Amino acid sequence: MLELQNLHAAYGPTPVLHGVSLSAAPERFLGIIGRNGVGKTTILRSIVGLMPLAKGDVRLDGTSIAGRETHQIARLGVAFVPENRGVFPSLTVLESLTLAARLPEGRTGGWTLERVFGVFPRLAERRANRGDALSGGEQQMLAIGRALLTNPRLLILDEPTEGLAPLIVLQIRDVLRSLRGSGLAIVIVDQNLETVFDIADDVALISRGTVVAQGTSAAIRGDQALLNHYLGV
Repeated sequence: MLELQNLHAAYGPTPVLHGVSLSAAPERFLGIIGRNGVGKTTILRSIVGLMPLAKGDVRLDGTSIAGRETHQIARLGVAFVPENRGVFPSLTVLESLTLAARLPEGRTGGWTLERVFGVFPRLAERRANRGDALSGGEQQMLAIGRALLTNPRLLILDEPTEGLAPLIVLQIRDVLRSLRGSGLAIVIVDQNLETVFDIADDVALISRGTVVAQGTSAAIRGDQALLNHYLGV
């Protein structure tokens, strides 16, 4: 589904990514972990065209999407839930969801407004409320629901549980786990390691802009020496 080949990127004169190569298989969930500032968000922004690459390639289903505009990449079936959630403050929940909705191409049983409301009943209750009247957890539900309504093939999430109450974190995890078998591939970055290990099939550990370890979620989770060395946990 997704292949990152030797990605190099920089903010001005400061290099951030140094040859990152990763892949996400269809219908599998890839987690990316690492300390703050090691390049995790930059990797995600590179996938969706928000970060220009100095070198390397991003391929979706074997086709290069490097250098394409973000809206073009979205049209190819890639949905991005950013760290800041990107909720429109002046739009209601219903307006935000219907604004983004797109029918699935060549597939049945896609995401509809009713299905999103079924997954997030709180959004149904708050459908008439503006984005700036929602709690942080409700905004995160809205951001995920909005992304799902584009009926993507690849869902990318940047820190989906950051700053949320423990009960909301558990609910977000449950929702993401429920997406297994829906045809989606997922790439998730989260500082909450339990969230990543609970959701992801495969995990990549990033340090100083490079991939220092990758494997199944169980294998990375069980390597305490590796986690201690790179994450101090």
